[in-house]
Amino acid sequence: MASEPQYRALFLGAGPQMQCGVGQFTRLLGEWIEKAEPGSCTTLTLTRSEGSFTDIWRAVGSARSVVCNFPIVAWKRVMFAPLLAMAMARLRRRKTVLIQHEWAGLHWLRRITYIPALVLANTIVMFSPLVRRELAEDSLVGWTAKKLVLAPLPPNIEAPAGMADSELRRRLTAARQDGRLVIGHFGSIYPAKQPNALLEIGAILKQRGLRPLIVYVGSFIRGTDNVEEEFHARAAELGIADDVIVSGFVASDHEVFGLFGAVDGFCYPLDEGLTARRSSVLACVQAGRPLIVTGPEMPDEFDHHLRFKELIDRGAIVLVPRGSSADTYADGIVAALKRPPVQAAFDFDGWWQDVASAVRAQL
Repeated sequence: MASEPQYRALFLGAGPQMQCGVGQFTRLLGEWIEKAEPGSCTTLTLTRSEGSFTDIWRAVGSARSVVCNFPIVAWKRVMFAPLLAMAMARLRRRKTVLIQHEWAGLHWLRRITYIPALVLANTIVMFSPLVRRELAEDSLVGWTAKKLVLAPLPPNIEAPAGMADSELRRRLTAARQDGRLVIGHFGSIYPAKQPNALLEIGAILKQRGLRPLIVYVGSFIRGTDNVEEEFHARAAELGIADDVIVSGFVASDHEVFGLFGAVDGFCYPLDEGLTARRSSVLACVQAGRPLIVTGPEMPDEFDHHLRFKELIDRGAIVLVPRGSSADTYADGIVAALKRPPVQAAFDFDGWWQDVASAVRAQL
């Protein structure tokens, strides 16, 4: 007789290499489910050198459910091992739970590599009704949307008790003292976030004599697109190349929030509009600075995420109508900075308890 699996959930991860937001989410989710049910979770590390066929087989057999959150690590480096783990889970009659953050916004090559995971999954967890619709409308794998459940996404990082100083923080502080308007943007830089759209707004602000300094706290995602080259070319074309800073990877939360504290406000002009999967927006809100962002495409985008909806209702997040011009965003930034700051209490633990409960119900 086969013995009962020791764990409720096996999380597929990449250990210390999981430096991206998705990897951070995987680690925190496992920790919060473990807090709710001590001894229920374990992790399988999959890298180029770790995670043999035997390791995967044994790990899958030790748990009732396998949780896969793509990408495990840089997607072209570890592509097949997590799919193998999901296939083994189905073979051994374990439940497979796939956490899928995006769909239509992914590069088409990446979507192709994720298709087997969608097919193998018993349950697909998503965080946005818009992304759910994108999957449902996919002519090839739209049928997998019937396996989908929505969960409320929390921020990956919490505002720490103290902030770290840095050369960039001092530079931003000096710019503000000199009367410059410092606009922030946080998170990885890739096409779906329309990084060049903020450049257009910066050019408008500069034309108005507001002397903007736009700081992107994050780095470009390496892929097949020429995102970084096109970004810098567009900044030069607009005449604001010297008014744009890209921080690159920032190692600590203390340094990240140190930079957040040195900006006047944040702006996210998003073609798809604000969605409930934008954890980078939630990280920025904790800094207590105005955050201006495109309004959602779907009216029910936040119906499943009441904490996110409350931030919008309280004015901590300021929505700009979809289809607005760069001038309208510039107006929104200026108007938001004139208003008293909105002090929005942020129950970080509560946000994570919510998503842990939602995912745990699927295990």
